[in-house]
Amino acid sequence: MRLLAIAAAALFLAAPALASERHPTPAEIESEVICPVCNPETLDQSNSAIAQRMKAFIKERIAAGDTKSRIEAKLVANFGESVLASPPKKGFNLLAWVLPFVGVGLGAVALAALAWRWSRSRPRGEPGEAPARQLDPEAERRVDEALARFDG
Repeated sequence: MRLLAIAAAALFLAAPALASERHPTPAEIESEVICPVCNPETLDQSNSAIAQRMKAFIKERIAAGDTKSRIEAKLVANFGESVLASPPKKGFNLLAWVLPFVGVGLGAVALAALAWRWSRSRPRGEPGEAPARQLDPEAERRVDEALARFDG
């Protein structure tokens, strides 16, 4: 029963992605492709001649029924991988997707270890009570004299 619920949830979440793959919009692809001459602008931000030709190509391929991945593959074949706004999730480029999460995870572990160590090194006392600290004899004498002036 649990497996069936997980499968249904996966299909529910995957449906929009699959529909987008079959029927992409020009704006969707144009926001993920970089103009070769206006780097780092995406096609939807650029009005250069090459960007206009690439936009027309994308619209033609959508009208012909190409999927988003097929259109992007054709653009990569013509212009190289640098035309994609985000690196592909394979090979060496996979590091660009994984390393930020690894860095955040390691930072969280280091922060937790430091917080644990800091909390263990503090002097202990009753809850709500300030920890007792030792004063040197001279400072203690001056405090006693100051308190005696106010008492009397």
